[in-house]
Amino acid sequence: MTVTSTFEAVIGVDLGGTSIKLGCFDRAGTCTIERSVPTPQPATPEAVIAAMAAEIAEIDPDGRCGAIGIGTPGPVDATERVALVAINLAGWDNVPLAEAIEARCKRPVVLGNDANCAGLGEAWLGAARSWRNAIVLTLGTGVGGAIVLDGQLFTGHRGAAGELGLISIDPDGPKCNSGNHGSIEQFCSVQAIRRDLGCEPLELSQRADAGDAEAIAYWQRYGRYLGIGLANLIYVLTPETIVLGGGISAGFDLFLPSVLEEIEARVLPTSREGLVIRVAELGNRAGAIGAARLAWQRFGSV
Repeated sequence: MTVTSTFEAVIGVDLGGTSIKLGCFDRAGTCTIERSVPTPQPATPEAVIAAMAAEIAEIDPDGRCGAIGIGTPGPVDATERVALVAINLAGWDNVPLAEAIEARCKRPVVLGNDANCAGLGEAWLGAARSWRNAIVLTLGTGVGGAIVLDGQLFTGHRGAAGELGLISIDPDGPKCNSGNHGSIEQFCSVQAIRRDLGCEPLELSQRADAGDAEAIAYWQRYGRYLGIGLANLIYVLTPETIVLGGGISAGFDLFLPSVLEEIEARVLPTSREGLVIRVAELGNRAGAIGAARLAWQRFGSV
């Protein structure tokens, strides 16, 4: 498809298992219209593509948005055009999503993993906007990650780099769905808190704030494991900032001291000098914002 960079806006789409979020973003990141609609159930490729195309037509009936970026809940291929797998969506296997949306919407499309898009969103307009090199971790049901180097997503030669939550920090730890053992995800996700204490992160935070010794100790242990994982990443990437998002980041003040203690103990000063650790700022808008940024970078000469 012929691409021109003379358009005034792009569309960012965040495809999730329960909702599809869309927005029109200009080159500066100003959003002129946003929508969120339920993801069709069952979320087959055909149903999702039809719903997505209909919503794109709804928010941009005049076609002023010249390109589309889509964040999908799973890995995409190195060409950024095929959704290899989409977690929590029915029947997704090597779906040529970019081609399908281009055929319906008549403008170029680029795909990105949803965690990568969220990280790119934070790097563009969120907590990492003042730095060019960042790691973004989403601490939720699982642990996702994104690597931003010199303002660009790093996804490796096959598009699959940045699965930061799957890095092992305990070879004898709980088994991960990836086949690994003791990954960051197995110690720092919502699932880990449920497994260990049978409660949700919000309850655990409330208990700690009220002085509950067990909850306070758990957050200290949580911060230690997260700090160990971050120490490994820091040695490889020496980022300027690390941004922590997802639901568990609401307990940031409870686990940050332990995180910093581990990093100071494990990482040479030369590898962590000036490092800033921050909470994500964009919430559930990060994915659509990052998908729009991806579209600008691929098709808009930014």
